[in-house]
Amino acid sequence: ELPMAAVAARLEGGVLTVTLADEENRNALSSALVGELITALDAADADPAVRVVVLTNSGRVFCAGADLNWMKRMVDYSEEENVKDSMGMARMFEAWNTLRLPVVGRIHGAAIGGGVGLVSVCDIAVAAEEAVFGFSEVRLGILPAVISPFALAKIGPAAARELFLTGDRFDAVRARELG
Repeated sequence: ELPMAAVAARLEGGVLTVTLADEENRNALSSALVGELITALDAADADPAVRVVVLTNSGRVFCAGADLNWMKRMVDYSEEENVKDSMGMARMFEAWNTLRLPVVGRIHGAAIGGGVGLVSVCDIAVAAEEAVFGFSEVRLGILPAVISPFALAKIGPAAARELFLTGDRFDAVRARELG
């Protein structure tokens, strides 16, 4: 087990379960959560006892996307700071996407924006019936830029074009149909 606040990691029988555990913040992607996801990933990659990683959540929301308070602070960032921040998040998604170990997503609750990005970097994603997905950041005038390469690879360009433009939410059945 690693000492973290926003993420919990537990190794049992070769399975490292990484749990998004910032329920109060709806498991939103904050600098703390992103940093802890990278820490958990580095630990998994370095430990020969880990054979598979399960990414899941505690609470009712898998991941609400980017932390809006974090995004509000970014308004005052310089262009260089914004690029650095975005690149850090992109590196986190890329690291999960290219992990040498299989990653299984166990999704329940809502996966919105960056939450769909996390689902997209899982090799296998299993969603509960009540799970809901969406790229609702477009309704705020924000493109799903950082997660788009991963979502495109998972659901294909036709579905991505529709969902990136509309911001419509979709259920686990449609998510399965999209891949």
